[in-house]
This record gives sequence, C-alpha cells and structure tokens, in this order.
Amino acid sequence: MKPLNSLLFVPASRPERIAKALAAGADAVIVDLEDAVAPADKDAARAALAAALDPARPVMVRINGADSTWFAEDLELLGHPGVAAVVLPKAEDADDVAVVAQAVAGRPVLPLVESALGFEQRLALAHAPGVQRLVFGHIDFQADMGMRCDEEELLPFRAALVLASRLADIAAPIDGVTTAIDDEALLRADARRARRLGFGGKLCIHPRQVAVVNACFTPSADEVAWARRVIEADANAGGAAVAVDGKMVDRPVVLRAQAILSEVSARAA
Repeated sequence: MKPLNSLLFVPASRPERIAKALAAGADAVIVDLEDAVAPADKDAARAALAAALDPARPVMVRINGADSTWFAEDLELLGHPGVAAVVLPKAEDADDVAVVAQAVAGRPVLPLVESALGFEQRLALAHAPGVQRLVFGHIDFQADMGMRCDEEELLPFRAALVLASRLADIAAPIDGVTTAIDDEALLRADARRARRLGFGGKLCIHPRQVAVVNACFTPSADEVAWARRVIEADANAGGAAVAVDGKMVDRPVVLRAQAILSEVSARAA
C-alpha cells in the first residue's frame, strides 16, 4: 500500500489552492467541505469543488456529517472520478459509512473519530465496508468529552484506535492536526509520538507542515541500515540464533526489519 503519512487540508471554498497543495509533497490532499466552509457557503463551495476536480490529479474530500443538511448533496459529488477517497467526519455509525462507501463506488472511506460515541464504535467503524483507515479528530474529541488536558491524557484513546485498526486488519490510523503552524518542534514531537504509538500518518493544515511530517514517518537512514543488517544476519544464520549490534534477533525483530524495508520500498515506488 502506498504510504499515507501526510494528508493536507484545503478549503473547498478556495479551489485555487488545490494545485498548490498537490505540489506541496503531501501523500494526499483533503479538500474540506466541512469545518473549513461556513454554512452559508456550503453550496457554492461544493459547486466550486465539482468544477475543480480532475481525474488526472484526484483528491480526497471531507464531506459534511451524516446528520447535516448538506450530507445528501455531498454524496452526489462522490461519484466524480476526481475523488480519490472520502473522509467522513463525526463518524459514529457503521451504517453511515456503508452509505458513503456505496456513493464513492469502491474507493476508500476514512471515518473521522471525534466523539465519545465514535470512539465507542471504533471497532464497528473499522470493520465497515470500504474503510481503509481510521482518523483521530482529537480536538473535537476533547471538546465532546469535556476534557481539559494535554496530549498525555489522550494516549489511551490513541492506542485504542491503533488496536482497533489492527484487529480489523486495516491500515494504521491517521493522527489529528497540530494547530501551531509555525512551531516545528511541537509538530515534530506530535508526529514522532504518533509514530511511536503505531499511527501511520498525520493530518496537516499548512504546506509547511508536510515535509516535517513525512520525515517523521519515514524510516531514518540508521533504521534502514539496522534493518538490512538484521535481514542479512538472519539469512546467513540458517535458522540458528544470531545477534545484531549485541542484541538477539528473533522472529519479531525480523518482522520489524522487514516492515521498515517495506516502508522504504513503498515510498520509492
């Protein structure tokens, strides 16, 4: 599967920014019909997006929630070949995901978990038709939960989404945004924490965030060199016990090394 480490938002009301976003190096661009568009501008933004969609350069689309007045009209847009995938906000019901999956005609659906109910339904959402990976909307989640917290308090919820994704045998989830656009140290810390927890990528709200996020989710030169040493040592051992860098190599270590090299190959493809 192609890496999906960085996903960059663009407001649907500003379709002229799509080309710039596509050139920013993100693994995917999400054109946003939901939070980035004022209620009075929804119809105009949808029409502008429909005119801007290009099958040669497909984008993801974040539609409005299933309980919104714009949901039905958003669904009509999803059959366009310029739509690569759909992000469903405030996902709380697998049946809603199934409706979106049908409208998008076999392309991926990414449920956005951003409420207590959505979190409680994470396994059902992960198993719903068409779901490729879950996305954590941690800011809305905190608001729904009434939490006044730092990132540390969200660790159990993030880990649970990684576990649900693994149990459903879908790709690793995508972590939420870092709202501080100019704080590279914070962005790097957020992205590295997400990777350590098992997330596969992170949402971005500005092109300047893309390179940092990609770097944090791409195996480093040291990791790649270690993985190659492990694979070579294991191959040469002929089933016997072997050590690399003073540490024993067993099956889980070999699997980790293989995963690192697979990530590198997938990004190079």
